[in-house]
Parts: sequence; structure tokens; C-alpha cells
Amino acid sequence: MRVLIADDQPLIRAGFAAVIGPEADIEVAGEATTGHEAVDAARRLEPDVVLMDIRMPGLDGIRAAGEITGDPALSGVRVVILTTFDAEENMLAGLRAGAVGFLGKDVGPRGLLDAVRIVAAGGALLSPRATRSLIARYLATPMAGSPLASDGRLSALTDREREIVALLGQGMSTEQIAETLFISPFTAKTHANRAMGKLGARDRAHLVVIAYQTGLVRAGDSAP
Repeated sequence: MRVLIADDQPLIRAGFAAVIGPEADIEVAGEATTGHEAVDAARRLEPDVVLMDIRMPGLDGIRAAGEITGDPALSGVRVVILTTFDAEENMLAGLRAGAVGFLGKDVGPRGLLDAVRIVAAGGALLSPRATRSLIARYLATPMAGSPLASDGRLSALTDREREIVALLGQGMSTEQIAETLFISPFTAKTHANRAMGKLGARDRAHLVVIAYQTGLVRAGDSAP
């Protein structure tokens, strides 16, 4: 797994690189100090994961994430937004830009490594309670004029697919969904993947956005 670290703070980049460096299955593919550098490095290095700070000189991290996820040649590159408490208002924009989740800059070594492995394997960093609350806060009401809020695509889902999308929106993992619905994790993942295809979702993070935008999940909903 190859990781690109994009942050304008040398100590953050050095700290993350120091944690990743000794791991046998993860390597630092490169570093970037601006959004433009991050986009250029992603195109040149094609990392598996980009750890993207929001606030950087020139092109900010949100727009840089959008350029990376919007490039068909970089479809395999997954962007994680690095957050601080004062950047919460930008997290929804990060999801819309194609990021697969968020990671606090104060994350510990094990949390950082786990996050990279989860994302590289196709997962999304949406499970922590703080992230669920933030998503609910911003996505509780369907956006005016949004095609996701009005095009009726949820009607394409089976009852089981709709149920699983709702549980994903509440922050449940595949294993938790399987346990709740008395099905296997493989079956839960299959239904989720089918729902993604029907809804045109890029990944599970996008599926969560759709769940809130369409009203399938609302603020205050919690997993059983």
C-alpha cells in the first residue's frame, strides 16, 4: 500500500512518515505541501491512499481531493481528509469531493495504520461517533435542487438493499450489519455493492451521503 502525505506542516508529514515507514505492507510514496503538489504527485505516483490536509497554500485540500477523485486515470486513488476541530464545516465538502472519510491529525500510530489499511482495502472512515454526528448535522435535510433528493433512485433498491444502506448511513460496519440482520458479512457486502451500483455511488462514503440526502437516514437516527 502506497501513501501520499499532503500537509503544509513539516511535523505532521514527518510524524506520519515515521509511523508508516517501519511497516512491511505500507510505504510513503511521496509528500506534498500544497494542493497543487498533491494533485501532481497523485498523478505521477498513483498512490493507493492520499492523506489530504484541508488547509494548504494555493489549492485547498477539498478542491485538490475533487481533482484527484474526478480524474478517471486516478480511479484507484482514495483520499482521506485530515481534520482538526476547527475544520468541521469543511467535512461535508470533503465527502462531496469524493473523499472516503476523515482522520484527526491527533490520531495515534495504531489508528493511523488501521485507517490506511481500511481505506486501501476499500473501506470508509465513517464509523466513529463524532463522524456520524457530523454527517447527520450537515446531511439531515435533502439539499434543495439536488438530483439525489428528488430523482427517486431509492425505488430501484430492494427492501434488503434499502435496509443495508440505511444501516451504513447510521455508521454500522459490514460485520455489525450482518449480525443485526442475521446474514453473513459476504451477503451484507454483496447487497451494499449492488446498492452502490444502482445509485451510482463511488464508494461507501458516497452511499452514506446519498442515504442522508434522500432522507433514508435523518439526524438523530442511530444504529439498533
